[in-house]
Amino acid sequence: MKKLLLILLIVSQVAPELCFAQKKVTTKTYDLLVGTYTRRNGSKGIYVYRFDMETGKATYLSEIDGVDNPSYLAVSADSKFVYAANEGKDPGGVSAFKFDLKTGKLDSLNKQPGGNGPAYVAVDKARKNVFAANYGGGNLTVYPVNKDGSLGPVSQKIQDEGSSINKGRQQGPHVHTAMLTPDEKYLLYTDLGTDKINIYNYKASAAQPLTPAATPFVNAIAGNGPRHLAFAPNGKFLYNIQEMGAAITAYKYDNGTLTAIQTVSMLAEDFKGQVGAADIHVSPDGLFVYGTDRGNANEIVTYAINQKTGELTFVERNKVGRAPRNFIIDPSGTYLLVANQDSNNIIIFKRDIATGKLTLTDNKIDVGAPVCLKLVAVD
Repeated sequence: MKKLLLILLIVSQVAPELCFAQKKVTTKTYDLLVGTYTRRNGSKGIYVYRFDMETGKATYLSEIDGVDNPSYLAVSADSKFVYAANEGKDPGGVSAFKFDLKTGKLDSLNKQPGGNGPAYVAVDKARKNVFAANYGGGNLTVYPVNKDGSLGPVSQKIQDEGSSINKGRQQGPHVHTAMLTPDEKYLLYTDLGTDKINIYNYKASAAQPLTPAATPFVNAIAGNGPRHLAFAPNGKFLYNIQEMGAAITAYKYDNGTLTAIQTVSMLAEDFKGQVGAADIHVSPDGLFVYGTDRGNANEIVTYAINQKTGELTFVERNKVGRAPRNFIIDPSGTYLLVANQDSNNIIIFKRDIATGKLTLTDNKIDVGAPVCLKLVAVD
């Protein structure tokens, strides 16, 4: 009896450290939204599929044509609206759509012009503002959201300046990601061209909602090119994937302050060739980090997270299709879907929740130049 009580005491003390109180997910069906490049491989716009969690299969529902290069998507917290970055040089901008969960149908609301080459778009939980990271223009634009979900004209534009050591790719600023912190007190955005992660205060109701934080930026490793960001569910750690260096840097996060704690290479020891690290996500339970690398690698790499320090330990690497630009993990952590831009398909892995390892299934979706995936719960 004494041994049993001792075991229960130990479990009660350790369990909170091992788990992030992840909510049990019982959703059986999702709508999968797919953003594409429309100027290649016959793609027409945004596609919607019904994804069945029991079978791991996806069924086509609908598509909306005439959307110019919807290369990144953001879905509102209430799932009623979708915002797409229109990755064009002139005019680049953001489009707004009304979304019907039951039918998977998208209806166009409006489009607002903005910066050159938007590569990422995000929306706050209250649906007050939409943010676009404009890679070509090297700037960040803010769009106010109207009550009907449509977008107003740009209310704020932040222009980056500077360069970094790679004269071929870092001759000027290239803003790549705009992400709100979990409490939405701050907005972080990466600049591949200047090797910086910029930090801004966010006040949704202000006419100019973004102002520089007390520490307005942190420097990434020179020449590495910071791209996408992912928070751990506990909000204590942030992970940055660097496109040009094919590396991941772990940061400790504390109320608008980032402190680098580790950088790991994504490359195998014997790798030779071109790289192009792309997307990064943390598993819903906060135990694993996944990152994709394009170029000649064309793989997804898995790391385990040290729950106390946030540091990463290599687990495995898996080959995928050509140019795995974006991927997504379902909220239960059961499946991981990879969008292979140059293979014109989406492949589906089954995840081992305990080990983080991936097993490729026979299920896939054939679609032209997929570059962004979003899952929205239906039931």
